[in-house]
Amino acid sequence: MPIPVIDFSKLNGEEREKTMAEIANGCEEWGFFQLVNHGIPVELLERVKKVTTECYKVEREENFFKDSTPVKLLKELIEKNGEEKLENLDWEDVFLLTDDNEWPPKTPGFKETMTEYRAELKKLAEKLMEVMDENLGIPKGHIKKLFNGGDEETAFFGTKVSHYPPCPHPERVTGLRSHTDAGGVILLFQDDVVGGLEILKDGKWTDVQPIPNAICINTGDQIEVLSNGRYKSVWHRVQAVPNGTRRSIASFYNPSYNATIEPASQLIQKENKEVNHFGYPKFVFGDYMSVYTEQKFLPKEPRFEAVKAAN
Repeated sequence: MPIPVIDFSKLNGEEREKTMAEIANGCEEWGFFQLVNHGIPVELLERVKKVTTECYKVEREENFFKDSTPVKLLKELIEKNGEEKLENLDWEDVFLLTDDNEWPPKTPGFKETMTEYRAELKKLAEKLMEVMDENLGIPKGHIKKLFNGGDEETAFFGTKVSHYPPCPHPERVTGLRSHTDAGGVILLFQDDVVGGLEILKDGKWTDVQPIPNAICINTGDQIEVLSNGRYKSVWHRVQAVPNGTRRSIASFYNPSYNATIEPASQLIQKENKEVNHFGYPKFVFGDYMSVYTEQKFLPKEPRFEAVKAAN
């Protein structure tokens, strides 16, 4: 069952209504879909592939296989001839890019390319949030304003650069354990050759098929709350694979830590305005992140209950 693939360029043409419906379906029925013809130049995407791959090889790969905890623990497990699986870690090399942290210094063109790429991704995220506003029937700009905690630009935009190296015993460890994302809109530029990403759909794990230069979109927990459950955050994971290194670049348009998140008033039935029967609470995003950090790989409903109880 393939993940929906949507031609984003048709949003501004004669097929706008159809494209809007496709995005609504992707958000409501899947929580995960892929955009093609999204407006980000292919030439830029090729540079992103190049600099992130070079960065991993030059600055990260040796240390992963020499010093990383997953490699050490997997080696110990195999030497013991144990049957168990490594449960509480991921077979992943990862670092975060934000506007104010230190970036890898040794890869030529890395900072320039990724700065340009992040700017394009942020614009795409804001376009998608406007589409979601319209599809949900809430005021234009509502999601962006909520995430910024007002009119100032305070929302968090981060980019996680991950590589999943070939694993000698993929049956013993997961590339990335199953979870839902804490934040808002997630834009993933995944490897177009090495697979491994799966989402949970109707109780079954489904592959997210690699498509060259597509951007995968998924919605996080905060979109679930503000949509009053209409758009669900989806469980996903990455399987370790024995051959090939998987590249994965996930960018997150998240609320600022001070932003107050709650269901949009237009999406709460009039008779239920005081009591939302599912119980999506009103909370400060920073408080939610404190809970999420401890419970990322656990069911999400107790996270909502925890911030509800704290307010």
